[in-house]
Amino acid sequence: MELSHIREQAAQAAQQVCDAAKLHAGDLFVVGCSSSEISGEKIGTHSSVEVAEAVFDGIYSVLCERKIDLAAQCCEHLNRALIVERTVCSRFMLDEVNVVPQPKAGGSFATTAYKRFADPVAVDSLKQSASAGMDIGGTLIGMHIKPVVVPLRIETKQIGSAILLCARRRPKFVGGSRAVYNEKLL
Repeated sequence: MELSHIREQAAQAAQQVCDAAKLHAGDLFVVGCSSSEISGEKIGTHSSVEVAEAVFDGIYSVLCERKIDLAAQCCEHLNRALIVERTVCSRFMLDEVNVVPQPKAGGSFATTAYKRFADPVAVDSLKQSASAGMDIGGTLIGMHIKPVVVPLRIETKQIGSAILLCARRRPKFVGGSRAVYNEKLL
């Protein structure tokens, strides 16, 4: 698969998620990405910095244009820590941890984020602060999204050979049988 095609798929998917989730400037967008799965291999077996860079470039360009912040999830070897900009860490009152992701210990996508962010830090949790996200290849991101997490069905179903699952948050419903809900928030 051509890297330019992967970059394009990632950008299209990010646009579709941002639109479907009705994200705003300052929202937090989490991405878990298996470059192995994108390449048609089993997760965690064939990490590719080049593939991860293409995905990062596609997603990050869309998010930057919309002033939406990115959280890049590390792999399970780093307990799914996340890489964010230091300003995000401060704004969301996240707890910094000491680790620098590597392609085989953290994953190529998180490694790319760490190298590309202006002032990257690792955090152990987003404390369910993300408003939406993309799970590329079965990386499990739902625990980082604000409750209530709901699946998003977008046009883009795969990036490379990896299955793409997307999610967003919606506000909790409160009230009972007489409650009226804001349709714009559903």
